[in-house]
Amino acid sequence: MILQPGHLSLDDLQALHAGGVQLQLEAGAWPAIEASAAVVQRAAAGEAPVYGVNTGFGKLASTRIGADDLAALQRNLIRSHSVGVGEPMAAPVVRLILALKAASLARAHSGVRPVVIQKLLEVFNVGLVPHIPSQGSVGASGDLAPLSHMTLALLGEGEFIVDGQRQPAAEVLRAHDIAPLELAAKEGLALINGTQASTALALHALFSFEPVLEAALVIGALTVDAARGSDGPFDPRIHELRGQPGQIDVARYYRALLQGSEIRSSHREGDDRVQDPYCLRCQPQVVGACLDQLRHAALVLLREASAVTDNPLVFAESGQMISGGNFHAEPVALAADAMAVAIAEVGAIAERRIAMLIDANVSRLPPFLCAEPGLNSGFMIAHVTAAALASENKSLAHPASVDSLPTSANQEDHVSMATFAARRLQPMIANVAHILGIEWLAAAQGVEFLRPLRSSAPLEAVHGLLRQRCPAMMQDRYLAPDIEAAAAAVLKGQAAGVLRQLAGLPVLWVAA
Repeated sequence: MILQPGHLSLDDLQALHAGGVQLQLEAGAWPAIEASAAVVQRAAAGEAPVYGVNTGFGKLASTRIGADDLAALQRNLIRSHSVGVGEPMAAPVVRLILALKAASLARAHSGVRPVVIQKLLEVFNVGLVPHIPSQGSVGASGDLAPLSHMTLALLGEGEFIVDGQRQPAAEVLRAHDIAPLELAAKEGLALINGTQASTALALHALFSFEPVLEAALVIGALTVDAARGSDGPFDPRIHELRGQPGQIDVARYYRALLQGSEIRSSHREGDDRVQDPYCLRCQPQVVGACLDQLRHAALVLLREASAVTDNPLVFAESGQMISGGNFHAEPVALAADAMAVAIAEVGAIAERRIAMLIDANVSRLPPFLCAEPGLNSGFMIAHVTAAALASENKSLAHPASVDSLPTSANQEDHVSMATFAARRLQPMIANVAHILGIEWLAAAQGVEFLRPLRSSAPLEAVHGLLRQRCPAMMQDRYLAPDIEAAAAAVLKGQAAGVLRQLAGLPVLWVAA
């Protein structure tokens, strides 16, 4: 893949996240990078104090550093800031961090030498994963601790994750014939200032949730048929009158998924239920609104992935270095918070659909989807698990961006909490996948009570996909393994595959 600074696409980011690609910087980028580095080198050789070049950092910015100590200043910066704790970031996240940092530095406003960018690409291309603890950034003044751990590995002083184990960086670099990076003026600061860790975590959530959201559409449609719901609420004329793009698209997905259902045809006439419950009828309005939020987040994250977010910034055409605050990750924090609310809502309406299915008064199916209720409890407590997960997501959806704890002796007095805002999305996604796994089991059971009638071709396909893994529950049995199997099929995109095979539907994410 040719890396074009400032012009990353969502497809590019998904490919970097997935791995298996080789990165090469477009040849035309190097002269500007060299010109930017020359500005820093002149500042380092001069007498005037320049933040990050010949001064201390943060509250210590007024401390002047002598010319003989400039390289040590950068090394000490990385060592002192490598203070992260917690579980290591996942390999797809680290791949994105390496690539996004290279792309940002290559825009030639950071003042680093070409060798710094080449080292990032070299480590990425051989598949090395620096050990980066997941906790320790407040998402302002850059993702300092995470990016310091990344940089420490490049220096040969940190660690890499090899076969799931932490290994000394010097040994790993030597085994791959990669020379450790030696830092010049400002380069340590440029490497750790920026929003690449929080942005990578948020993109990881976006890409992880995509198959889960697609599964929610497919499973939600199966529930409509299991409950003998109407397809009238998905009529395009309703949604065109409101004009919300996500709502219009979700209704279109549902029409395509339900088309040709014998179950729907069987109750088109003589159905005594005037209106379906909201969890069926309002799926386009609810999930469509979530889709719009996620699409907006994708656009914000795409901009951030291509941005220059360190400090100070170099403008080679004028020879200036200007201090600012692009390292403040508020855009990422707000996008991640919006994603959290959308993720929680997808799970919340799915939990309501499960509750509807097991309630015989509403679903008109046997109580708790049991062939012999009383002797069997059926899906009674599986729904309790779904309710517990949906409730947990409500707490996790509390916005992280409204919190700020001043740091660095009040020099950094307002922070974004973007890194946590993005990191907390993964457990939320796992919760939704399990809720959908339970709904999938329940909806498939409901459809079987309506046999010999058959659902539409795509919904019969998703029913069969589940039954390859989990048999029908004719009597009570150990159900937890089935829930795990169904949730895994949601997370891995197997349920989503049914939707992706339908031709002519709009793409899920739109970020242009």
